[in-house]
Amino acid sequence: MRKIVDEVTPVRCAAGRGVIREEVWQYADGEVARYNLAFINHFMMSTDNGRVLGYDNGHGYHHRHFKGVVEPFDYVDNQGLRDRFDDEVRVLREELP
Repeated sequence: MRKIVDEVTPVRCAAGRGVIREEVWQYADGEVARYNLAFINHFMMSTDNGRVLGYDNGHGYHHRHFKGVVEPFDYVDNQGLRDRFDDEVRVLREELP
């Protein structure tokens, strides 16, 4: 398994600057083994290390973090997840705290 994505991207938000953090690990055959995708904005979320929205498969299952609440979700593939995440972040970036 090797890490293929390790990026932090600053983003402007109505509530103040935030970041998007993405990490992806994959097996030799190209299958995604682990992932972590998070929108962090400490002006919007003071708990959970500022994570407003996040998706990962830690702890043995696919789950979504949203403003402090964790719930399972149906993972299909990495591109579908990224599209869903980007759509949600687009809306969140317009919110005020």
